[in-house]
Amino acid sequence: MTVLDSAPHDVLDAYRTCEFVTLGRDGTPLAWPTAVRRREDGTLLLTTSLAFAQKALNIRRDGRVALLFSDPTGSGLDHAPQIFVAGRADCPDQVMTGPQGAEDYWRTLFERQPHSRAYVTAAMRRLMDWYYLRLLITVTPEQVIVRPPLPPLPPPPPSERPGPRGRNPLPGADRLAGFPSAVLAARDAFGGPVLARTRPVPTDEGFVVDLPSDCAAVPGPASLLVHRHDDRLNHMDNALVRGELRADGDGRLLVPTRVVEPMGSGRPIDAVRLLRRTKRTTRRYLEQRGLQRPRVQWDEFRTIAASASASASASASARRRREA
Repeated sequence: MTVLDSAPHDVLDAYRTCEFVTLGRDGTPLAWPTAVRRREDGTLLLTTSLAFAQKALNIRRDGRVALLFSDPTGSGLDHAPQIFVAGRADCPDQVMTGPQGAEDYWRTLFERQPHSRAYVTAAMRRLMDWYYLRLLITVTPEQVIVRPPLPPLPPPPPSERPGPRGRNPLPGADRLAGFPSAVLAARDAFGGPVLARTRPVPTDEGFVVDLPSDCAAVPGPASLLVHRHDDRLNHMDNALVRGELRADGDGRLLVPTRVVEPMGSGRPIDAVRLLRRTKRTTRRYLEQRGLQRPRVQWDEFRTIAASASASASASASARRRREA
């Protein structure tokens, strides 16, 4: 019996992504969407490429983390419950160049994200080798909370849609307005990270956030994450609004200070800039540790990608036969 056994495994496994929060150097909870794989021993496996190694660096400084499974896009689930998991993470400084130790993780990713199989082809290897230089993150759950999904709301008329208000629009108000909800990343009274999906309401002072009663968020550094993807983990978009969580009567108010958009803001040039940045940050990570750029084990990844493609094709054929 493990802590994770208190969560519905079929629901957790069906989620394509979760929100994963680590604590930054200044103590700010920083959440980003990521893929995760449940292991039979009750731990959770995540990975991060060297190009986005900040999560790993945060974990090595403070291993307290949290995950929230709250966006069921692509899962096939209706009215899926949200699952909050708090625990401790470990991330060894061993650069993985192949799928060893994470075979199920990669197989699932290749099945659910078909376009990523193209990354292992000869034509794409030069551009995408950074994507396969990974660090493994193991989370040992210590607390699990199952929450109901946010109740659906009818779309308001355009004149009432949340967005920048007042003479001085809030940082991030335009980004948050493009999403039906966001995930608050904050800290509890002991400094550990907590997560909750909410519907921020912009005011002249900040974003009012309504939190579930089991979310022990206290005033302090915090952030609001918005992200989306389609059923095949494509067309990803995310942004993080950093700020400070304050008491506001009986509720909470997130006062924003800055917006972080790692994928850019949707301009055509953003893809080029992202590719350049990933290569630069990967090179810097290796140079700071005196490491030569390792060679990706392309054959091993290609084998798993081919197996995932065959499995996906078989599942699609079976589904078509059932529907015929």
